[in-house]
Amino acid sequence: MWVLGRSVAAMDRETFWEIVDAARDRAGAGADDRGAEDDPLPDVLTDLLVERLSPDEILAFADVVGAVARGAYTWPLWGAAYLVEGGCSDDGFMDFRDGLVLAGRATFDRAVADPDSLADQPVIAAMADGGSAWFGYESLDSLVGDAWSRATGEDDEAYYAARERTSSGHALAEPAGEQWDFDDDEENARRLPRLTALFAV
Repeated sequence: MWVLGRSVAAMDRETFWEIVDAARDRAGAGADDRGAEDDPLPDVLTDLLVERLSPDEILAFADVVGAVARGAYTWPLWGAAYLVEGGCSDDGFMDFRDGLVLAGRATFDRAVADPDSLADQPVIAAMADGGSAWFGYESLDSLVGDAWSRATGEDDEAYYAARERTSSGHALAEPAGEQWDFDDDEENARRLPRLTALFAV
């Protein structure tokens, strides 16, 4: 039976991204498309968490997932997600940001600084062409929970109870940045010209 340590040490973001990018390297050519039937990355990342981290460290990893995803909670990125997915709810944007985390550190940092840079991603171009390609992922917290359950033998309910006791994050009330009407084609073209052109009807 797993027992929560007296304190769950914080995980630095360098270690967090090393694990994500190592999973991407191990997944190889299939690392980018969450829509593929045989998408290897979620299972690879789950395995890597179990291999490398203790249960308490897995909880710390989950905490960093939340903090990193909150850093991408911006209106410009939501606008990009809206264009890419043809509409994007609050839950959909959460999945989009989880997918952005799985895209790796370089892509994540670039997209937070310049959401229009997502037009460079092959999976985004494939989505514009139709078919089954997909960028978002539902959900990283569940993936980490699966790893924690494997490491401890505990169930989902125990994981979420542990997360409540160890989480340092709080939901943000509003996205950062300037909001605009995502159905305004002219404004989209001004703010996100490459994505707007890529997903033009």
